[in-house]
Amino acid sequence: MRQIGPENGLTEYLENGALSQEMLRLGAVEPKTAWETFFEYIPIGFDHIIPKGLDHILFVLGLFFLAAGFRALIWQISAFTVAHTITLAAGALGWVVVTPSVVEPLIAASIVFIAVENVLSNRLHTWRPLVVFCFGLLHGLGFASVLGEFGLPRDQFIPALIGFNLGVEFGQIVVIIIAFLLVGVAFRKRAWYRGRIAIPASMMIGLIGAWWFFERVFL
Repeated sequence: MRQIGPENGLTEYLENGALSQEMLRLGAVEPKTAWETFFEYIPIGFDHIIPKGLDHILFVLGLFFLAAGFRALIWQISAFTVAHTITLAAGALGWVVVTPSVVEPLIAASIVFIAVENVLSNRLHTWRPLVVFCFGLLHGLGFASVLGEFGLPRDQFIPALIGFNLGVEFGQIVVIIIAFLLVGVAFRKRAWYRGRIAIPASMMIGLIGAWWFFERVFL
């Protein structure tokens, strides 16, 4: 017979030289597997978009209101995703360090730029994905600063990073789906869509972004 621990102890009867099950010392925490860490960080990434990531939501909506179609929107979102994945990984690894006091105003400025372009231009320019990619680099640094607050387990760094990024992508997809269901499906092909929906919505997005820029720089 073998008894372990003063409280809630485990008692086992061992016969013929059998070994007891593996036990942790008192107060020890069993390490999580890579899959457990991966799934744990998915909702953290999602939560950073919905409901906490209003600035990222507005940026994605800005892309939505100028995209001529679903395919054009996918190209922009893909460029944004690739970019913020790069800087998210670089920031989380400590290869790139930029203070939030610099990154956050620039993220607000990116929202303003996209909104103004939506108002002034009625079509997508060929360089738009490149601009979106550059802004995605900024947003990735913002994601990295938030992820740094939670901390990444050193022994499960990659699963945590991938899980967080996947959660961010799920959040962005949900935002796009909701936008399509609310205004895209019924009104996107209407002649008055741009004048009555896309431009007013972009103006509102731009005003919010401008206020955030002023607030983050001067207040």
